[in-house]
Amino acid sequence: MSLSTVYLGLGSNVDREAHLCAGLDALAAILTDMRCSPAFESKAVGIKSGPFINFVVSGQTALPLIELDRRLKFIEADNGRYAPDRKGLPLDIDVLMYDDLHGNFDGLVLPRAEILKNAFVLWPLSLLAPELVHPGAGKTMGQLWQDAQIDQVLAPVAFEWRGLQLTPA
Repeated sequence: MSLSTVYLGLGSNVDREAHLCAGLDALAAILTDMRCSPAFESKAVGIKSGPFINFVVSGQTALPLIELDRRLKFIEADNGRYAPDRKGLPLDIDVLMYDDLHGNFDGLVLPRAEILKNAFVLWPLSLLAPELVHPGAGKTMGQLWQDAQIDQVLAPVAFEWRGLQLTPA
């Protein structure tokens, strides 16, 4: 069974720690060799809401891309993402990269455009995998972050999951 390397962006702005920990617990059941970037707090982008906590997770999976994405939607749903009366965004999990796939896969465009647009995706990704090459840009995540001209303010935020500190130094 071959494994694929995936990078996922996680974010929450409602009961943030509880939803993010629940998301990580669920991901631990479908990913192996799971690693987490430092966690950051940022203002909401594109929606009016309270601040988000965001970070990036990498791992290995035997799931095909579309099945992985389907399972992520279930994890989001379990955390109230699609509840009709929800306020804010309890849990958002996006596939940022799946191996070195580049293109449109059943409506899922990879690598995800937010990598190059949002500091709350690119900075944690560059810390987790500085040597990872962006399949579209042809540069490493470390280089992309160094060259980034993104006008967003991020602040390191204390966050812990299963005794692991995800707080940047």
